Amino acid sequence: MFDVVALGELLIDFAPVSVNEAGYPTLSANPGGAPGNFLAALNKYGCSTAMIGKVGDDMFGRLLVSTLKGAGIDTRGVVADPAWFTTLAFVSLDASGNRDFSFARKPGADTRLRPEEVDESLLSDCRVFHFGTLSLTDEPAASATRRAISLARSHGALISLDPNLRKPLWPSEDAARSAIDWSLHQADIVKISDEEIRWLWGMSPEQGARLLLEEYDVSLVYATLGPRGCHTANAKAAVTVPSPLGIRPVDTTGAGDIFGGSAMSRFLSLHKAPADLTGDDLRAITAFACTAASLSTQKHGGITSVPEMAEVLSRLG
Repeated sequence: MFDVVALGELLIDFAPVSVNEAGYPTLSANPGGAPGNFLAALNKYGCSTAMIGKVGDDMFGRLLVSTLKGAGIDTRGVVADPAWFTTLAFVSLDASGNRDFSFARKPGADTRLRPEEVDESLLSDCRVFHFGTLSLTDEPAASATRRAISLARSHGALISLDPNLRKPLWPSEDAARSAIDWSLHQADIVKISDEEIRWLWGMSPEQGARLLLEEYDVSLVYATLGPRGCHTANAKAAVTVPSPLGIRPVDTTGAGDIFGGSAMSRFLSLHKAPADLTGDDLRAITAFACTAASLSTQKHGGITSVPEMAEVLSRLG
């Protein structure tokens, strides 16, 4: 049995590392894609995982598969397709390490995953299925995602969602809202940012968490607050945990995904239903995830920036 199986985009993040004399950035290629980052954190912290997705049968696609394998992620569900190029993302960073993205995805291989290419054997024996809404922007990957959710649910898995809003990849904001709304109705566990809550409903993270619990029937909500930490809630309790102080970010790429994977690893270790977590459980899970995510920002990239367990525990004291 796998602890977590994820479906979604695998891509290369090109991040600036310097600027040449003409003012053009020198870029470093890093493995990326939110689901891969998420799974890498889970594996780092003792969970078994598998990935479902599509890359190009090209240099970058092969590198991505190799990187996932190196991180301990099962890749039998990753299809290499010679008909499409591996998706690329170009990252710009401001002075605080906050990032903005431009995508070469017209289309990228990740959007071409077909429903019949989803490996049901991976979904028939996992504790959690995780997805993000970027796999819903285009067909046939949107249909593949819906099939995977249905299969995982039919086999008794919990459904985990990170909306991971990237407006430039949607045909319109209305299309993004519709897909995110549908996705939230599928999920048992949701990791969502304060910015996404404000964009969807114009309310505070605390109000957004209550809305998801009461109107969307979500069992566990992580409403992340960027560098300020996270508000976490279920029907029993709600806590707000700050991020650790004194960490100067270099690159925040993948930090939200690493938060999600780290939180999932601690949740699974408790062997409780999401609705049964106590306030102390929520606080411990969230403190670990905030610390791991914060430490990850001291390195470039996503998959390769997950901190070691000992480093996280040492920081937690």
